[in-house]
Amino acid sequence: MNIAVIGASGYAGAELVGMLAKHELVTGLHLLVSENSESKGQLFSALYPKYQGMCDLPLQGFNQAWLDEHGQQLDVVFMATPHEYSQQWASEFIKHNVKVLDLSGAFRLDSVDDYPKYYGFTHKEAALLENAVYGLVEWHEEQIKQASIVAVPGCYPTASLLSIKPVTANGLLADNSLIVVNGISGVSGAGRKAALGTSFNEVSLTAYNILQHRHQPEIAQQSQLDSGQQVIFNPHLAPYKRGLLCTVTMQLKPGVSSEQVDQAFINAYQETPMVRLMQSWPKIDDVAGTPFANLHYKFDAQSQVLVVSCAIDNLLKGAASQAMQCFNLIHNKANYFALHQGGF
Repeated sequence: MNIAVIGASGYAGAELVGMLAKHELVTGLHLLVSENSESKGQLFSALYPKYQGMCDLPLQGFNQAWLDEHGQQLDVVFMATPHEYSQQWASEFIKHNVKVLDLSGAFRLDSVDDYPKYYGFTHKEAALLENAVYGLVEWHEEQIKQASIVAVPGCYPTASLLSIKPVTANGLLADNSLIVVNGISGVSGAGRKAALGTSFNEVSLTAYNILQHRHQPEIAQQSQLDSGQQVIFNPHLAPYKRGLLCTVTMQLKPGVSSEQVDQAFINAYQETPMVRLMQSWPKIDDVAGTPFANLHYKFDAQSQVLVVSCAIDNLLKGAASQAMQCFNLIHNKANYFALHQGGF
C-alpha cells in the first residue's frame, strides 16, 4: 500500500512514521511537510536520528502539484497537521479515493457551528464532517472499518472517554450530574515548535484553559449524555516530556452496585488488548512509550461516587498508535496491532 504522512516532522507524525516503516502492509511511504517548513528537504533520520537505518526518506513539501502527481497512487493519508489545514485538504484526498486518518481536531465535533468558538476558524466541509467517524477504537470498531475519513480522538478525550463510556453506555450515571475530568499532560502535547510557555525552564504544574478548552465539547459529545449531565474539564500542564493522566469523578444513580460497575468495565475492555484494567492506580511511567491505556477505578457505594483514572502516552494512544489501530481495522488487520504492539 502507498501511504502518505503529512506533518511527518512533528512529534505525533514521527511516531507514525516509525510504525509505518515497519508495517507489513506498507510498500510505499511518502513523508510530507508544509512548503514553508524548515524541515523540507531533510532526511527524516537526520531530524530524528533514532530512526537512522530504519527510515532515511526525505521530507517533501506538500502542495496541490504534489497531490496531482501522486494522489492516484495513494491508498491512505495520515494528517498530523493543524486543524484548519486538515479541513482544507481532506476533501481533496477523498476526491482521489484516498482514505483519510486525521489526527487534528478538524472533524471531531459534530457541528460546524462549534468550530469558530473552539478552533478559531469557519468550517467549510459540513458534508465531510457529517461522514467522519470518530476513531475511538474500543467503542467504534465497526464504523471505523467502513470509514473513508476517521477523526482520530485527542489525547485528553481518549483517556477521559475510556473512563466515562462504560458508565454512560450502561446508563449508570446520575441524571443532571457533573462529570469532572482533571487531566495532566506532558509538554510534548503542545507540539514540536519551540515556545516560551512550554519550555522546561518555564513550565510548572499549572491548570490552563479552564472552562474553555476545545476538548471539553469533544468529551461531552462522545460521552452520550442524555439526562442533563455536564462535563467539566480541567486540563493541566506538567514539566515532563510525554504521557497523560486523566482522573474522572462521576455521581452514579441511586442503587447502582459495585457489581454493576465492575461488570460495565469488564464487558467494555475484556477483549480490548490496548486497554488494561489495573489493580492499582495507573502511573504515567508505566505507559510512556507504549500504545496502552492503563485504567483503574474505585467506587464508593455509600455516596454513589465513582473515580476512574486512566494513563496513556499522549503521542501514542493519544495520537499515533490510535491512528494505526484505525488503519489496521480499515484494512482487516485488527489483530496486527495487538500482536506486534505497533512495532514497539
